[in-house]
Amino acid sequence: MLVLILAYLGGVLTILSPCILPVLPFVFARADRPFARNGLPMLVGMALTFALVATLAAVGGSWAIQANQYGRIIALIVLAALGLTLLSTRLAEWISRPFVALGNKLSQRSEEDDSIWSAAGLGVATGLLWAPCAGPILGLLLTGAALNGASLQTSLLLLTYALGATTSLALALLVGGRVFSLMKRSLGAGEWVRRALGVLVLAGVAAIALGLDTGVLTRVSLASTGGIEQKLIDAARPAPAPAPVVKQGEPLPVEGELPSLQGATQWFNTPPLSVQSLRGKVVLVDFWTYSCINCIRALPYVHAWADKYKDHGLVVIGVHAPEFAFEKDPQNVSKAIKDLGVDYPVALDNDYAIWKGFNNEYWPAHYFIDPQGRIRHHHFGEGEYEQSEDVIRQLLTEAGQKNLPGGYVQPGAQGAEAAGSGDAMRSPETYVGYARAENFAGGQVAHDDVWTYHAPKTLMTNQWALDGRWTVRDENARLDAANGSIVYRFRGRDLHLVLGPTHDGKPVRFRVTIDGKTPGADHGMDTDSDGNGTVTSQRLYQLVRQANGTGERTFEITFLDPGVQAYAFTFG
Repeated sequence: MLVLILAYLGGVLTILSPCILPVLPFVFARADRPFARNGLPMLVGMALTFALVATLAAVGGSWAIQANQYGRIIALIVLAALGLTLLSTRLAEWISRPFVALGNKLSQRSEEDDSIWSAAGLGVATGLLWAPCAGPILGLLLTGAALNGASLQTSLLLLTYALGATTSLALALLVGGRVFSLMKRSLGAGEWVRRALGVLVLAGVAAIALGLDTGVLTRVSLASTGGIEQKLIDAARPAPAPAPVVKQGEPLPVEGELPSLQGATQWFNTPPLSVQSLRGKVVLVDFWTYSCINCIRALPYVHAWADKYKDHGLVVIGVHAPEFAFEKDPQNVSKAIKDLGVDYPVALDNDYAIWKGFNNEYWPAHYFIDPQGRIRHHHFGEGEYEQSEDVIRQLLTEAGQKNLPGGYVQPGAQGAEAAGSGDAMRSPETYVGYARAENFAGGQVAHDDVWTYHAPKTLMTNQWALDGRWTVRDENARLDAANGSIVYRFRGRDLHLVLGPTHDGKPVRFRVTIDGKTPGADHGMDTDSDGNGTVTSQRLYQLVRQANGTGERTFEITFLDPGVQAYAFTFG
């Protein structure tokens, strides 16, 4: 019920979102007509169309997404015709001749046309345009749909979101209708009002066609609701609670039992392990994935603990739970294990069986198990390594181990494994694929279709854009012609980008610039001082490490060869 309420409130707030502004003229175009026969059918058609398109986009595959793109083009044509007919009756008659059947209903060619179906048709067209106007709450709903598959609950949530938006639009329409009627009675300017609405409609069509509904309007609007919606999400899904404080001399609580490990699809560095075979051992389970920067930075500590205490009864198990599809490939995982020097047992959890057994939600996540197979402590994310080592020592002591080596591990990690900068203002993890993309400043994204993008000349902090011919897919973007770029206005010491070569494994050369210049001393471990590098495998690439501070910079990577696949940015 709480999720439904949040979905409804998120929809209500949509009217304040900048990308809904070009749609409002279409709604007010019928404000002078009876609400029951015009406004209500239009809003119902708009809500149902939006819920249907959003559901298909989430769970129906690329064909549905393409239908949405073509539907938007059709809707733009229809609504442009509507704007022109509002400007001139003669022009309406002339432009509508080839489209008599459709034009009579959707473009309001005749002012006597009060058909409910005409209003509903206009709502359908408006719904197709409104569908991409998604804030954080709608993004959460679509992500959940993608993860959990098609269901009645998914459609209900999306419909609830749409009903919330139509509620606020209905209120605006009722108020707008009264203002509209008053203007006609008091000023006798009905014809001019109609023409003004025509101009607004055409301006809205132009804004959407040029991608300004999600680009310029987002930057200039003073009424962005992203922060409000995000607070609602945070209220329903609070951040993970901090790990329990470990107090010396006090026993650790029992948090649960070690779940089965039988769901692993493959094991590395060991024969398959089981709960029974681990009895009598202290176990550290580390959930990780090899392209996760937070996991990479925690890995040196996990490795150091495994080496330090392996002769004192500690067994470390890495559970590799993939985030991206390429991380399910056993060969990729095997190579990453070798490259990262991981020599303790690793379970490949491609089906998330172990992940679900722990009810885990985070990368990295550390679970500490005593010799009786009981979970006694957990820690999510990076940091607090000394406390985690204290837990290991306490459990080993409880197990009867004596003469444990003293002190805390000091891995002295280098490169991408080095600790983060600690800058709380650093840019957030940013996905390139449309399923979870945020802060994209390059206009409308063409889902699963080749498109030529043009990056804006200036970006605001944490905005990014594509330039060149790209195909944006659910979890990545593929470059279809050489010399395409990605630009990001970021803050942080380090910038990483998860990349993959062409689908047949051919390497891709690239060049990096920072503020339009070669990086020099600010280059990452995967680039030289001139910014040159090569994508040879699917993994995380460190492209920037600022030598001094974590200041705000403009990053650009240009790929000299086609076929590269870009997944996600992370920062340190």
